[in-house]
Amino acid sequence: MEEIIYPEDIKNNFLFIIQKNIDKFESDFNIAVSLRGNKIMFDGEIKNKNRFKKYIEEIIKISRDKKKLNENDIKISLSMANNGKLDQIKEELNNKVKIRFNGKEVYPKTFNQMEYIKSIYKNDLVFSIGPAGTGKTFLAIAMALNFLLSKKVERIVLTRPVVEAGEKLGFLPGDIQQKVNPYFRPLYDALYYLIGFEKTSELIEKEIIEIAPLAYMRGRTINNAFIILDEGQNTLNTQMKMFLTRFGQNSKIVVTADITQIDLSDPKKSGVFKAINILNNVIGIDIIYLNKKDVVRHSLVQKIIEAYEKNRDEI
Repeated sequence: MEEIIYPEDIKNNFLFIIQKNIDKFESDFNIAVSLRGNKIMFDGEIKNKNRFKKYIEEIIKISRDKKKLNENDIKISLSMANNGKLDQIKEELNNKVKIRFNGKEVYPKTFNQMEYIKSIYKNDLVFSIGPAGTGKTFLAIAMALNFLLSKKVERIVLTRPVVEAGEKLGFLPGDIQQKVNPYFRPLYDALYYLIGFEKTSELIEKEIIEIAPLAYMRGRTINNAFIILDEGQNTLNTQMKMFLTRFGQNSKIVVTADITQIDLSDPKKSGVFKAINILNNVIGIDIIYLNKKDVVRHSLVQKIIEAYEKNRDEI
């Protein structure tokens, strides 16, 4: 059993945040952790203990610099530790990436999400590949609003391929717009959360935000816009190429895709595979991979993803 004595002059919530995250520390470092007075006790394999000791020492340094550690700091720092970035934790947390718009701030919650946001700032075309719940769409829309409200672009274009995932459009009530609206509900949900129902409705009515099926992109050149293709795994090669060539002047594109949930009749024909393969080394284009460690929904979502991965051959 080893111990770290943390300084008693730390006047913030250091003890509380450590106590609250003991289970995460034990899981991520594969060690046993307990608190005794101002001592953090831990035991396990030597290499795991060494990693944890270095991690806690970094957290203590950050705690001295910051007035208060929060849950998001711990999530990001653990994510960085799991990605072999222990030496960068202090620098990243002291210079935290933020998405700002209209007085609101959105923070990435994992190392890969931070890399995602940095990549969108740096590149004009970014592919975000990862499973459900990793923030692919939410963070892209938050960045789009950041660019719009800071007047870096004039409009936002949100699109999705309308692919029937076990359901039939013909049986849905209403005209074509009413039939396709359910497909865009995740996009509306993100907008409502970030800027509210009234502001979203106003921007859509003024056509500053456009939400439309992928087929509506054909033949267009879109300038001064932040364009998001959501559910990119459900495009065919021809559709993906068509979309990617909609680029106009001063535009930025983000493509999100979950390659574990392809609704095409032949998943191998998904346009996202060819796109990331042939565009991998093009300057100005980046591909960010998110994984189950980046899931920020309910904690069970990560366990569900792991269970499906283990039983993939039986499905």
